[in-house]
Amino acid sequence: MTAPGTTTDPVLTCGEVRTCLLPTRDAVDERTAERLLRLRPDERVRLSRRPNRYAVSPDVLTGVDCRLPSAGGGKVRAVGTVTARAALVEGRVLQATAYFSAPATGPDRRRPWGYYLVRPGVLVPVGALSPRAVAEGFLTRHEQDELDVGSIAEGRLSSISRLLLDSFDPPLTTTDTRVRWTASAASGGAEPALRFTVADDGLRTLGLRLPPGTAPAAAAALCEDLALHDWLLTTVVDKLDGLRLGSADGRAALKVLRPLVDHLLHLWLPKARVERSLEALWDLLEKEPGFSRQWETHVRRVRDQLLLQAILTQREALGASLTTS
Repeated sequence: MTAPGTTTDPVLTCGEVRTCLLPTRDAVDERTAERLLRLRPDERVRLSRRPNRYAVSPDVLTGVDCRLPSAGGGKVRAVGTVTARAALVEGRVLQATAYFSAPATGPDRRRPWGYYLVRPGVLVPVGALSPRAVAEGFLTRHEQDELDVGSIAEGRLSSISRLLLDSFDPPLTTTDTRVRWTASAASGGAEPALRFTVADDGLRTLGLRLPPGTAPAAAAALCEDLALHDWLLTTVVDKLDGLRLGSADGRAALKVLRPLVDHLLHLWLPKARVERSLEALWDLLEKEPGFSRQWETHVRRVRDQLLLQAILTQREALGASLTTS
């Protein structure tokens, strides 16, 4: 991304990340992850084991010719391709991302497809676009005839889920989340900035102002990392909400708490795959609302309750032993 005013380089990047629990009983191994994420036969799935197990599919391009959302209802037509990919974290959490970048101006009339195919992941406007209006419209409105990159990401998730044989036996029920994001370049000496909002029905919106020259793929990776940790925090908070901790009957609590420990608590690893130049954006979330601080508080609560239930179970077993002897 470059500062506004150029006509050949992207001035805006927009996308959506969808995050969910892989609907299997257990985390899948590397071989299964490769099979699930091989979205293209001509490119391999990329695998990483450090600092945690991570698998990401090759990019898949979707051609579009439609209007872009724009604040104020302005009509902006764009043509080109949207980049989509899917990733598995520790064989347990599945993410799909779809995103595109756009320059400030394009040809005054639609060109043949060859013109757009040599610009993968770029939507070229027919005429000019206002980066600010499109960014605001992308986050706040979606009409039926406007681009919906979330549906492209959802298509990736659905295609992967169809490959699973035990897709109706996950260890816990969770809510899927959607992070809809925009990124533009900071200009005029402005510092990088982040605006994160939690909306209804699992939707979050994220507005980013990034250092000039940040690649769209790097912006997408940052948003995937934020989306993963927001999903983890949301899932743990939802499971603890209304749970009768410390009650006499600890079986119900254990049924909820143990899957959290077995499948999720070890996945918290912020900035693991974020470019160093973008780590300051993550630090803003650590200040407000304090992602890691919230996470650590809830993790201690989970482990304290497991310890308490273990003590109570031992006491019950000892009491029963003394009664029968």
